[in-house]
Order: sequence, then structure tokens, then C-alpha cells
Amino acid sequence: MNDFQFYNPTRIIFGAGSIAKLKKLIPGKARVLLLYGGGSIKKNGIYMQVADALRKHELFEFGGIEPNPDYATLMKAVKLVKKNKIDFLLAVGGGSVIDGTKFISIASLYKGEDPWDIVSQGLGSTLKKALPIGVVLTMPATGSEMNRNSVISNREKGQKRSFGSEKVYPKFSILDPKATYSLPKEQIRNGLVDAYVHILEQYLTYPVDAVVQDRQAEGLLLAIHEIAQQALKTDPPNYDARANYMWVCTNALNHLIGVGVPQDWSTHGIGHALTALYGLAHAESLAVVLPWLLWYKREQKQEKLLQFGYRVLDQKMQKYSERIDRTIEALSAFFHSMGMPTTLTAYGLDPDKVAEEVQAHLEAEGFTRGEHRDITAVDAAAILRMSR
Repeated sequence: MNDFQFYNPTRIIFGAGSIAKLKKLIPGKARVLLLYGGGSIKKNGIYMQVADALRKHELFEFGGIEPNPDYATLMKAVKLVKKNKIDFLLAVGGGSVIDGTKFISIASLYKGEDPWDIVSQGLGSTLKKALPIGVVLTMPATGSEMNRNSVISNREKGQKRSFGSEKVYPKFSILDPKATYSLPKEQIRNGLVDAYVHILEQYLTYPVDAVVQDRQAEGLLLAIHEIAQQALKTDPPNYDARANYMWVCTNALNHLIGVGVPQDWSTHGIGHALTALYGLAHAESLAVVLPWLLWYKREQKQEKLLQFGYRVLDQKMQKYSERIDRTIEALSAFFHSMGMPTTLTAYGLDPDKVAEEVQAHLEAEGFTRGEHRDITAVDAAAILRMSR
């Protein structure tokens, strides 16, 4: 196991009815900015629960944070923060709203000329100040409610970039499984796939004798297999399945299973390019990349692929090459069982054309990923040509 430091200060408040506890979690004299997405929280009752809990607070609001939050939209919120002297941010939504709020929290106190530098030049990790953040999670997927990560798009520049900072850990995150009841099946599917790939990016690399991390990762993967079909039910929703769905997504990327082990993140890097160029949802982009990346890197990932297949996907044939074949096929089959396509052609995209355009896009960004830092833009193009 590699050396590591672990720090996660986020308080989790989990359970039905927990939104009402907001009034005790945010300082009474705080000037609070409520941030949300397209307005679904005003249709499903969550907005009223938040507003009722904060009726004695000075509350402002900013809506319209889009999926893959756009820099231009977030900068409008930054202006609102400065104008109204906001000193606490409350993100009510899923990963995009939370990621956007993290950027707003650090950009609002940034003294430089161009806040995009926080993302594009990796300044986020160096900055010392950010406004405090709280979260009410409504769409589990990214784990942003309990981590230091944020992914931001700049549609004007055609870029999608990430940053991380200890200053943007949420002070608290409220996880009420009933907040997921109004989600369509497609979004639940996306959340499950996103969480699954988050785990694999930290697990499916090469062994470093990290027994605890491996077993934790495998337990989370097995949990997703166990609860997926029940979590996808919408009429009526299953509370326990949704509770486990919500918690597994949080644990998939709260940094715990990634300490002391090599990590990959090439599937995410290629997926971000697909989202930026073609508008695929984040989880959709991951599913059309991952199986083919595993075929492409099967030799380098052999030991962990064999372990993953044996321990998680019940592939126990003794011939290693056959077990790896069946492991990758079983992974794709699991995605398909949730209604998630695993090829570019399923979205009407030409893999050859996509490969060419993504390669140019990633070369311009100096793309290099993978646990061995050996997946380049050229490799990404080769992987995408297989996704047919």
C-alpha cells in the first residue's frame, strides 16, 4: 500500500425528513444563497421543505445551473454573491449543482483577473479562501456531496475541466432518500453507472497489496449489483433500495477507497471530451468508453481484471484470457441490464469520426491519463474506434 493522508470534514445527515434539520446547521445570522438547477425542486416539494426550514434566515436564490455547469452561468451567481454580501451557499440538487456551487464559493473570493484560471490552470488547490457550503442532495451520482472535487464546463471555449480543493468540502450534506422519489428511471440509471465507474477508476489498476481498499471497493460494487433493479423501480419507489443507492454513490467517491492506491481516471477524461463535443450525459459517456478501454488495456490491467471478475462478477474459469473476456462482457451486460448503452453507435455516432475529433480535442489539452500515465489522445482515439 502506498503512503497517504486522508481528510474529510463533511458531516452527513442521513434519513427521511432530515431536510428540516437545515435550520440548526446554518448559522442564524448567515446571508444564505440557495442554488439549484432547472426548477424540479419547486415541483417535487423539496424547495418548500428548504424554504420552511430556513424561514428565519435571510435567504436569496439562484436557479438555472445546468447539467455540466457552465462557467458563464456560474459567474452570474458570483456577481449575485458579491452584490448581496452572501456568506453561506446552499446547493440543492445533484452533482452539477454541487460542483457549480463549489466553483462559486471559491470564485467569489478570488482576487485574480480571470476566475476560469481556477479551473484551467489548477489554481483551485492553492487558494486559501472559499465561502462555506451546505448541500441537500436530490440526485445521487457524483459523490460531490462528500468530496473536494468539482467539474466545470466552459461552453464558449468548448472545454470541460475539473479542480479540487480542501476549501470546498461541504460543511454538511443532507441525504434524504425520499428526495430521489421524483427522479426518472434514466437519471437513477445514470447515477448507478457513474458510481460504478468511480469505484473502478480507483480499483481496476494494478495491485499494491491494499487489502482494505480492495475489499471496500468490491463491497461497494457488489452493493450496486444487489440494489440496482430495486433502486430503478419508480412505481412505487423502494425506500431501502433508494437509501442504499444514495449512500453507495456517496461512498464511491468520498476519497476513502482511493487512498494509498494507484488511480486511473482515463475513462472520465475521455468521457468529458464526449460530453463537451457531443452532449452525451456524463454516465452515458463513461459507459461507451469503459468496456473498450478495458479491452484495450487488458494486459496492463490483467491482475486486477482477474480479481474483479472473480470476486465481483462471479467469473471463475481458470484460463486467464477467457476470464478476462467474460469479465468485460459481464460488465457490459450489467450496464445493459439497467438500460445503459455501451457503444457510440447506439447514439447514432460514427466511432471513426468521433475518434478523430476527440483525439484533436485531447491533444490540444495535452491529455495523459491512466495509472501508468500511458493513455494519450492517440490511445483515446483507438479506444473510441472500438465502441461500435
